[in-house]
Amino acid sequence: MADITDLGVAGLRDGFRSGAFSAREAAEAFSAKVSRAKALNAFLVETPDHALGQADAADRARAAGEEPKPLAGVPLGIKDLFATRGVATTAASHILEGFTPPYESTVTQNLWNAGAGMLGKLNMDQFAMGSSNETSYFGNVISPWRRKDGSNAPLAPGGSSGGSSAAVAARLCPGATGTDTGGSIRQPAAFTGISGIKPTYGRCSRWGTIAFASSLDQAGPMAQDVRDCAILLEAMAGFDPKDATSLQLDVPRWEANLSSDMKGKRVGVPVEYRVDNMPEEIEALWRKGVEWMRGAGAEIVEVSLPHTKYALPAYYIIAPAEASSNLARYDGVRYGLRDLPDGAGLQDMYAATRADGFGPEVKRRIMIGTYVLSAGFYDAYYTQAQKVRALIARDFEQAWEKCDVLLTPTAPSAAFALGEKSADPIAMYLNDVFTVPSSLVGLPAMSVPGGLDKQGLPLGLQIIGKALDEQSVLNAGLAIEERADFKARPEAWW
Repeated sequence: MADITDLGVAGLRDGFRSGAFSAREAAEAFSAKVSRAKALNAFLVETPDHALGQADAADRARAAGEEPKPLAGVPLGIKDLFATRGVATTAASHILEGFTPPYESTVTQNLWNAGAGMLGKLNMDQFAMGSSNETSYFGNVISPWRRKDGSNAPLAPGGSSGGSSAAVAARLCPGATGTDTGGSIRQPAAFTGISGIKPTYGRCSRWGTIAFASSLDQAGPMAQDVRDCAILLEAMAGFDPKDATSLQLDVPRWEANLSSDMKGKRVGVPVEYRVDNMPEEIEALWRKGVEWMRGAGAEIVEVSLPHTKYALPAYYIIAPAEASSNLARYDGVRYGLRDLPDGAGLQDMYAATRADGFGPEVKRRIMIGTYVLSAGFYDAYYTQAQKVRALIARDFEQAWEKCDVLLTPTAPSAAFALGEKSADPIAMYLNDVFTVPSSLVGLPAMSVPGGLDKQGLPLGLQIIGKALDEQSVLNAGLAIEERADFKARPEAWW
C-alpha cells in the first residue's frame, strides 16, 4: 500500500472504513511527519494526543460494529484562528501568546463531532492580516516548494492561511481549516498547488473564530483536491444560533452531487480581470482554463464587472475599519498580554500593551481603520466604500443573468520569495486583486491548481459562483481538476 500520508481526506476515510488500516495508524503516521517538518514552521502547536484520542475512539466504534462517523480516521490541521478548548490559540500574535480558550469554536466542534482529529494548530499571518505569512509573531512559514533556478530562496506559502497551505502541500495533513477575508484560502492554495474553497458568507459559523473583519471573514477547507474540499465543507458548515450571521439552511450533500459535466452551464470570463503587467503564464493558463471549460461542455460568455477596479481600495477601507473595532478588545485587561510599566496608569497600560502586542502590519491596519471611522472622515471613506461594495454586488447580479459561474486567475503571480514584497504594503495588497471582489459580496469562490510556471511553481484558477451555489463552484473546479491533471508535488527538503 502507498504511504498513508499520501492519502487525502477521501482516501483516509475510505481506507479506514474498508479496514485497510486503523485510524491510529493514520494518526501516528501524520503526527510523526508533522514532528519531522519543523523547518517549514507550519505548526505552532502539535497535538498528537488529540489526533490519537479521536483515532482510538474511531477504532473502538468500528470494532463494536458501529457506523463510522463521516471523518473517522481523518486527522486535520487547524488554523490558529479557531479557538480550541485547552489548546493555545493566539492568531499568531504576541498579544494573545499563552491564551488557552476554555471553549471550542463551532467549526472545529463540528469537525470533532464528525470524527476528525487534530494534529495541531497551524501558523498564519498575525490576526489573518497578510498575504505571505510574514506577519506571524512566531516566524515565517516557508513554502515546501522551491524554484527550479537552484537558488533555494525560501518562498511564501501565501497568506493568511499559509501554515494550512504549506502543511497540506507537504502532506503533513490531508486537509486543514482556513479562513478567507479577502482571499486568504484561495491565494495560498494557488501558491502551493492545492485546492481551497471560501463558501458563501454565513455557511460556516464565525463563533469562536478570532475576528478580523466581521462582514467578510468566512471559514473554509483546504485540501489536496476538490472532492476532499467538498467532504470537509459538509462537516464544517451548518447553522449556529450563536452566530447572528449564520445561515439557517440545511447543509447540501456536496460530495454526493459532484459532477464534472458542464453541459448546459455558462461560464463567464470577466474582461476587467485582465490587469496591467499580468504575467503571460497566468494569461495563458486562464485561456487554457477557458478551453477546459468548453471541453467539459460549458458555453463561454464574456461578462463585464465594471466596478472591479474599485474593489481593492474599498476592501482596504472596510476591512481595516472592522479590524480597528474588533481588535479594540485587546487592551491588557481581560486576557492575553499585559504590559504595565512602573507607575503607569490605565491609559499607559493600554498603549504599552497594544504597542508591544501587535505587529507592524496589524498596527498599520488598525490606524487606517481608526482614521476612516473618525469624525469628519467616516462619510468620505467608510460610507463611500460601502456604496462601492453595493455597486460591486450589483455587477455580479447582472453577470449572473448571463452566466452560472465565473472563471478567473486566482492570483496575479506565482509564489514570491520571502522578503521580496514585505517592504511594500501596496505590492502585497495587490496579491488579493482577483479574490477580493467575491469576498466583498460574500460569494462562494474556489481555487484549483491548473499548472506550473517556468520556475516549476504552481498557478491556480479561480471559480466564483452565485450565493449558496457551492455545488456549481465545486463542479466547475472538478472539471478543471480532471483536465489539468495536476500531479506535481514539492520535492521534500525539509
